[in-house]
Amino acid sequence: MRASCLLLLALAGPCLADECDELPKPSVTVKRLDEKISYNTRYSYRALNNLGAALAQPGRQVLGLTRGNATASFLSKTPAYVDRSGRWECASPQITLTFGFTPVTIYVAREFPQGSCAYKEILDHEMRHLKTYQEHMVNIEKSLAETLAARFMSDKPWRAPAGQSAAQLQKELDERWLPYVQREIAKVDAAQALIDTAEEYERVANACDGEVKKRLLEATGAKKPPSK
Repeated sequence: MRASCLLLLALAGPCLADECDELPKPSVTVKRLDEKISYNTRYSYRALNNLGAALAQPGRQVLGLTRGNATASFLSKTPAYVDRSGRWECASPQITLTFGFTPVTIYVAREFPQGSCAYKEILDHEMRHLKTYQEHMVNIEKSLAETLAARFMSDKPWRAPAGQSAAQLQKELDERWLPYVQREIAKVDAAQALIDTAEEYERVANACDGEVKKRLLEATGAKKPPSK
């Protein structure tokens, strides 16, 4: 009887291995979202100060603002084969990460009408912020793909107790990898801060022969200092 059991196991082993080999290899796909960009000139500078309160520097008025919605999500599929005993399975994770900033809205305070020199200066400043968002997303795309591939891609399917592979994969994506991607996206904040220097604020305020500062004074109701 023992010899018969050994013979049955020997015959069954290659068959099970063949079933697992028919699964697709694990894969990772990374998709960067195209930014949906809109422009808004309906808000006053006071409203923009409220919208950008977390980023505004003390004593500085927010004349323009670039806001992007950071998003990251994983879609996973786990084709699997369960052995005849029903006790274990081999599975092949197929993972897609979608990430980016979208939509993006660029605000210029309504006190600076389109076509004016002041509007152009403020818009040019905000476009630098937009470019920084875009460049950061491109720069991290490769590293995200390489890091995820190192973890999930292999030449052979995964093995686990039957019915557990998909749940284990989703748990790891939610608890480890989604926060990781979000941290990588958030690193753009440091680059954005380098744009909003005191020197840049001063340059914009005095641009267009003082038009920016003049329009802001008119909007606040402050009197222009008498010329000497």
